Amino acid sequence: MTSLPESPRTRIGAAERDAAAERLQQAYSEERITRDEWEQRIHQALTAATRADLDAVLHDLPAPAPVAAPTTLTAVAGRIDRRGAWRVPRTLTVVSPFAKVRLDLGRAIIDHPVVDIELRLEFGRATITVPHHATVDLDGLTPGWKGLRYRAPRHPSPTPGPTIRLTGTTGFGRLRIRHAKPR
Repeated sequence: MTSLPESPRTRIGAAERDAAAERLQQAYSEERITRDEWEQRIHQALTAATRADLDAVLHDLPAPAPVAAPTTLTAVAGRIDRRGAWRVPRTLTVVSPFAKVRLDLGRAIIDHPVVDIELRLEFGRATITVPHHATVDLDGLTPGWKGLRYRAPRHPSPTPGPTIRLTGTTGFGRLRIRHAKPR
């Protein structure tokens, strides 16, 4: 079955209305529209029935930023080594059955308030250095047999930094997380 091209009269569903509401919320938080405009437009978006109804609400707002695909670093054996001024993606998956992993985010370029790193370690070991002012979230991580070595800083930085959220499993490998020294 072939799909017909969408026209302004195409009926929309809840997913399209929710996406429009998110764009309007983003525009309001960026002060592109006033509170009164936001209230009026959000009502129109949530009651829209066709593509034309939504277009009328969103026509003067910038297009949403494209969502970047997650990046995967993989090595069966050997090393995965990222350090220096490398750009950290919003979502990073590290797959390492036997390799040694070193991710140094201390001087990396981090454009996002939250960075999700999924670890799939089996027998390898990993060392992750996070920025001095970063917050580390380990709630989604299942430490393996050798466990996890992490000690939060005694004196947190007064300036908030990115949140580094670690998920996944470490298997029989060892994971060490440390904060970079302040610059």
